[in-house]
Amino acid sequence: MGRDLDADADDDDDSPIGDDGERRPDGLHSEFAAVDALIARSRCVIDGEAAAPRPRDSLVYDLDWNEDERLQAWRGVRDQTRILPPLLAGALLWEAWERIEPLQHRPWLGALLVAAAMRALKKTKTHLLCLNAGLRLVARERRRARDRTARLVAWGEAVAAAAEAGMKDHDRLALARRQLECKLTRRRSSSHLAALIDLVLAHPIASDGLIAKELGVTPRAAQNLVAELGLREATGRGRYRAWGIV
Repeated sequence: MGRDLDADADDDDDSPIGDDGERRPDGLHSEFAAVDALIARSRCVIDGEAAAPRPRDSLVYDLDWNEDERLQAWRGVRDQTRILPPLLAGALLWEAWERIEPLQHRPWLGALLVAAAMRALKKTKTHLLCLNAGLRLVARERRRARDRTARLVAWGEAVAAAAEAGMKDHDRLALARRQLECKLTRRRSSSHLAALIDLVLAHPIASDGLIAKELGVTPRAAQNLVAELGLREATGRGRYRAWGIV
């Protein structure tokens, strides 16, 4: 009899039921719904599926800003410039990015895409031109001038400045390599120092974990190799230390 009363009481309970079949307390429906949504997104990530896009906050984003349409317009400019010389194509692509503004919160991505397009046009072969480094050296008033010709001229000067800065970095790293290779004299052919030199030249910052993983040594041995080369400490900490050529 008591069990029947309990069953009747359960049947009369109108508390919301979650995805797991359990009843949820009144007043917490929205909180549990948020947890269920988070679990669903996590399952999509684990299963390799694309999760549903989260709604954007109107306080941060302009909801009328159609990024897909703007990106399509910029791609149209890219398709039209494929037959042009690489520098001219890059100038028009950059100017179009500044004018169309495809992405609201990632304007810096435009310089990377333009550099990638220039590499695709064989202006550079094995690297991306550091356009942002050159653009910083040109006054903003010239880069954002009303006259289109003035903007394109400013972009050309930025390319020249980026190339000059890149050559200075190349010369600096080449000098650092020669200085470090002087410490390889009278070393065994099995020494890891040569590999460590290549590693620190390829990475701006190298931690002991990265060095140990790439060279196949212990973290303690990695620190000993760093001490032998005399690399400069970049973090200034006792733990999670890292070194580089700066």
